[in-house]
Parts: sequence; C-alpha cells; structure tokens
Amino acid sequence: MTGSQVLTHRIEGEGPPVVLLNGGMMTFPSWEAVAAPLRARYRLLRFDFRGQLLSPPSAADVMPSDLAGHAADVEALLDRLGWESAHLIGASFGAEVALELTASRPERVRSLVVITAMDRETPEFRRGSDEMRAVLARRLEGGDQALFYDLLVESVYSAGYRRAEAATLAARRAQTDQLPRAWFEGVDRLLAALEGFDLSARLHRVRGRALALLAADDRIMDEDRARALAAAIGAAVAVHPTSGHALVVEDPDWVASACLDFLDETEGRKR
Repeated sequence: MTGSQVLTHRIEGEGPPVVLLNGGMMTFPSWEAVAAPLRARYRLLRFDFRGQLLSPPSAADVMPSDLAGHAADVEALLDRLGWESAHLIGASFGAEVALELTASRPERVRSLVVITAMDRETPEFRRGSDEMRAVLARRLEGGDQALFYDLLVESVYSAGYRRAEAATLAARRAQTDQLPRAWFEGVDRLLAALEGFDLSARLHRVRGRALALLAADDRIMDEDRARALAAAIGAAVAVHPTSGHALVVEDPDWVASACLDFLDETEGRKR
C-alpha cells in the first residue's frame, strides 16, 4: 500500500496473529486447505499482493518494482489493521517478501516460516524467470495461450502430482485462459520484482525462531541456496520427499501440520 490501494484481504479465526503470504501466481483462497486447521487456533490474515488476482492495480497505482516495495505494502496493511507484530508464513515469492520485511523491520515479526525459498537468485532461476516472462509477453500479444500454462505446470508441479492430478490440471487450463489480462500483467511485474534479488547480506538481521520447508522435487528454488538461507537465519529444516515447487498445493496437510507444530511450540501452546 505504498500507493493508494488497500490490498484485498481476509481475517479469520482467533488467537495469536499469523499472516499467510502468497506465492507469485497464487491468490489468497489458494491457502484454504492450509488455513482451515490454522484458523482453529490462530487469527489469520490472508491477502493478495498488488498485481495478483484480487488486488489488481488501480489506474492511478504503480506496482512495486522490488521486494522492498511489496514488503512496505505488507507493513502498511499491518498498520491499517493495528497489528504490531505477527507470525509470517510465506510461500515462494511471499517467502522472499517475508524475509525482506523481517530483515528491515524485525520487530514486526514474531516468527518466520519460509516455504520453497532461497537466499538469492541463481543463474538457473534467472533463465527460468526470463523464459516465463517471454512466454507471458507472447501471450499478452495474442500468441499461444496454452504455452504459458504448460510451462507453468511443468515448472511448479512434481511429475507424480501431474500424473495423479491430470484431470484437475486440465480443468485449470480452461480456468487460466479466462483470467483477466491484468492477472497476466501482474504475474510479469511480480517476476520482474525478483530480478537480481539477493537477501544474503541482510539475513543476519532476521532474528527469532524460523522454519524452512523445502520440496525434494523443487525445480524453481535451488536446494543449496535454500539450505544456505536456512543456515543464515538459523531455521529448522523440513523437506517434503516428493513435492515440486507448489508445495502448498501438492500437500497442504503436510504444510499445515508443520506450521501448526512450529507455531504451537513458538507460542508455548499445547494441542
């Protein structure tokens, strides 16, 4: 909310405050399978970043150009809601924003869970992002609509999930084709905000308890860099044995259980 826009959000549940931060191509309802068990014990804030489906930029608004701008949006939303601090749980893009916010304003963060994230860009990540943006540009110019979706599915899901959920993924293809042009433009700007990202020199500012959730078949975030991130912030590490990058979608029960255990231990709560 560094501009005039209020991020579209939802608050639910009671208890210590927890913020769920979307991956780049998510929208906050995508968290539902994770959110359901969490909101039984915690007060949850879910929202869409500027440029995502439920928070499209207004005509007078300018999307943030980097992680710091999106972190400022999150902090402004916390201010608007009167939340002095909260636990942060971020996936992919949202995890990088959570790290940026924690490094710049550690007093606002009670604890941190980063899901499929890393400390800095790798050459492989940059090549993949550039390819995705090139496909997006062709789609926005009226090119092959299927190419973007096929590349997305191949990149973020494990082979096992693609086989098991072939019918679901086929249905989502048609749904993706119906998304407004602004969504595709927003994805492009979110990818641009990650260009050259490198949080490694600032991670010493991340204090408090942290958990890093990795996926064994993640082809977006490099495992060595994910483990370097975890080491830099002193995070406990848990690795899902089969999931691809879209861990929140592939196994939300595993994610929810790991997050609940971590939050309950952090808060000294018993189930």
